[in-house]
Amino acid sequence: MSDIFVTGHRNPDTDSIVAAISYAALRNALGDREYKAARIGSINDETARMLERFGFEAPVLIKNMRTQVCDLDYDRPPTLHSTVTMDLAWRTMRDVAVSSLPIVDDDGGLFGLLSAGDIAGYSMQTIYQNRIDELPVFNLLSVLEGRLVNENSFVVETVSGELSIAVPQAIDAPVGDGRDRILICGEQPEVIAEALEKQINCLIICQSEIRPEWAASTANTCIVSTPLDARSAARLIYLALPVERVCQREEIVSFHLGDYLDDVREILSKSRHRSYPVLDERERVVGMLSRFHLLKPRRKRVVLVDHNESAQSVPGLEQVEIMEIIDHHRLADIQTGQPISVRNEPVGSTNTIITAMYQELGVMPSPKMAGLMAAAILSDTVMFKSPTCTKRDVAMAERLAKIAHVSLEDIGRELFSVQGADEKPIEELFKTDYKVFHIAEHNIGVSQITCADSAGLLARREAFMEYMTKLKKDKDFDFVILMITDVLQEGSHLLYVGSDDEMQQAFGVEPKGKQMFLPSVMSRKKQIIPMLTALWG
Repeated sequence: MSDIFVTGHRNPDTDSIVAAISYAALRNALGDREYKAARIGSINDETARMLERFGFEAPVLIKNMRTQVCDLDYDRPPTLHSTVTMDLAWRTMRDVAVSSLPIVDDDGGLFGLLSAGDIAGYSMQTIYQNRIDELPVFNLLSVLEGRLVNENSFVVETVSGELSIAVPQAIDAPVGDGRDRILICGEQPEVIAEALEKQINCLIICQSEIRPEWAASTANTCIVSTPLDARSAARLIYLALPVERVCQREEIVSFHLGDYLDDVREILSKSRHRSYPVLDERERVVGMLSRFHLLKPRRKRVVLVDHNESAQSVPGLEQVEIMEIIDHHRLADIQTGQPISVRNEPVGSTNTIITAMYQELGVMPSPKMAGLMAAAILSDTVMFKSPTCTKRDVAMAERLAKIAHVSLEDIGRELFSVQGADEKPIEELFKTDYKVFHIAEHNIGVSQITCADSAGLLARREAFMEYMTKLKKDKDFDFVILMITDVLQEGSHLLYVGSDDEMQQAFGVEPKGKQMFLPSVMSRKKQIIPMLTALWG
């Protein structure tokens, strides 16, 4: 089975990233080795510091969850090298019941495509021709199950000539150059002697004892002995040619494992071929794709943590199979095709819920994991000062801190020190914890930066306003809001681009120059969004 990705929301905060890591670890500890932590946005500085402190790598970045070729149960037929015989290719098609095979080069890359129709078409052509050029001796011995009689003296790698079966006039018929001939015969000593005398290019002796003088012959003739009868040899010799002579090389439509299903369907609608090679990232052939593989694609599987709103989730969410949701936000608009497990609790952090799941399932997090989860709870509850914080958040964080042997106060100081705020680009700071909301036909973008000293950030007010104004215009937002939440002041400075009247109505504070301070406001989820919802609802 494929991986089950555990992912938080776009522009993820510490709680979102850690929830993906901790829940994947929990499920894998229970024997479900398919779970893999993922993220759909950049790691912010706060999260990066916590990951580094507790020794964790950032989850894998996933740009979207659209169904790809790698999600399909495409065929995996044998891949044949360009030098194999058509006889082997035909037998391979028969044995694995396929009508076409990918032909590869020395590196496993796509050389061409061979179909049963290609072989049949070539076989029909041989009815009207009896000449073979540059036939590898190695291939000839293979299809005829033969051996080289004069192997001690014959060193030529290929043979060419007009093909004929020994009858009275076979050798004497005018052909131009007497050597330009491949002769098939049986136990006919006189014919064989004459053929060697004329030094024909190749002599195939069927079902006959080999005389010592033939084996000792130094004539420049390739002498092959085969247990097959002359009729079989005459038919098979044409199939000794390498497939590179017959396979299709031009205008081959192929796909890569990373190609999206929507794009593949569009290309197939304009193509008439039955199957198409599938290549990996190194351009090596890994399989064959047919139209029927697109009928029931295997969807990517996802567990959503710290969100349940499609606008905040991974692009292509409509194409995935949602397995589970673990969240502490309001229920939003995500729909599923079948019943799933949803755990949604009114606590301050998703990691509080996941810690409870560790307890319920009898799994002890490692000290490093416990420390990381405690940091996530502190981050999302703003050191327990957010109105979203509950007694369960405090109890779980303290329990995790004991397992990790860490101080919650020390972690808190590390969490909310905004390092390098003076040098960082405004866009990077703004998108540290940024979310988009749709409220009663209003589209708004709300960013929150939590810190222990807001003075440095407020000093860059004009740069923030310039960026927010541009963002509002580019995204056609009704409002763009920046919350600079000061842990020590226990409140938030609001910078905004939008209507002054609506902001005053929503929060009851008179703005000054597109700015206001809201005492005791620490939570975007419980104190900013509900006020705007009440205003516009």
